[in-house]
Amino acid sequence: MKELSKITETFTESVIREMTRISDSMGGYNLSQGFPDFDSPEKIKIAAIAAINNNFNQYPVTFGEPELREAIADKVRRYNNISCNYKTEITVTCGATEAMIATLKAIINPGDEIIIFEPFYENYGPDGILSGATPRYVTMNPPLWNFDYEELEKAFNNKTKSIIINTPNNPTGKVFSKEELKFISDLCQKWDVYAVTDEIYEHILYDDNKHVSIASMDGMSERTITINSISKTYSVTGWRVGWAIAPARITERIRKIHDFLTVGSPTPLQHAASKALFFSDDYYKNLRLKYTESRDFLFNVLNETGFKPFKPRGAYYIMADVSDLWNIIKPTDDYDFSCKLIEKTKVATVPGFSFYSKSDKKTKQVRFAFCKKPETLNIVKELFSKYL
Repeated sequence: MKELSKITETFTESVIREMTRISDSMGGYNLSQGFPDFDSPEKIKIAAIAAINNNFNQYPVTFGEPELREAIADKVRRYNNISCNYKTEITVTCGATEAMIATLKAIINPGDEIIIFEPFYENYGPDGILSGATPRYVTMNPPLWNFDYEELEKAFNNKTKSIIINTPNNPTGKVFSKEELKFISDLCQKWDVYAVTDEIYEHILYDDNKHVSIASMDGMSERTITINSISKTYSVTGWRVGWAIAPARITERIRKIHDFLTVGSPTPLQHAASKALFFSDDYYKNLRLKYTESRDFLFNVLNETGFKPFKPRGAYYIMADVSDLWNIIKPTDDYDFSCKLIEKTKVATVPGFSFYSKSDKKTKQVRFAFCKKPETLNIVKELFSKYL
């Protein structure tokens, strides 16, 4: 039989979602995948039901229902200091996941390079490969997950087409500072490079950290694609409603790719999302308070049971060094550590190697997702106290 696609041999399936499947098969407590185990906000569910009952059930406008695109434009003006035309500069997609691959396919040509900070959300590497780009990686180092300015500067060259920025960052919880983004923006303008920025955790911030959108900075509006979604902020990760904001000349190309990838995001859920984007400031304040409590609780549990956690500044994950537990778990590598941890404690994590470019990297790190009910986190505390 004829050979199948060679490109699919260059990356694996999602390790995060694999760990969820393993956890489910063992009746575990899933701190691996980043979805809440508590109810979504009642208001957004009511809005979705109303949209269905009002017969918003057929194909949407391919690049997004006008009601949602107008709401997005209003929201980013208020919160992100980004000015955009909802008619020509926004594409609604099936989650931020599709927004990212559609964006890269829209801007990448063979031979182009993209810069990715690592550890990174595991989709970025395969997205780069699928778009035809060659990824170049710049390391962020614990405990604060800072990057070396000189290393980043050396990564830019005449082949560089784009840099991917995820802030707040998954998996580290790093929030890129205004100073760091200014340094990146200067390099983008020097080398004529596009910034593709994933801001899906923009409202999940701790310790007075502030979110800055690089598109709002001088000289960046014409070379930035801002990606986001309702998944994390509104606890509806299964709805798959995201978007990409870009100048019209780029949006035109993103819309072409999007059209032939998925046609459109779910129509009634788009209408519900448009209502959520006008939630009051109290909603976002309470969201931060809720996740701050969960972060601090799990961070203390990990400290007390032999992990070495790195406290996140944003998003809802904790990366932890597991060196001190190596002799207790007796793994061969961090993937084996995560599998044996589920067997021993019923708690699922993600092995650190999945967030790095070299699959054989020995990280001795795991990632915990703390977007879970207090009851779930209390059970995790009891299990770790008992078995570790």
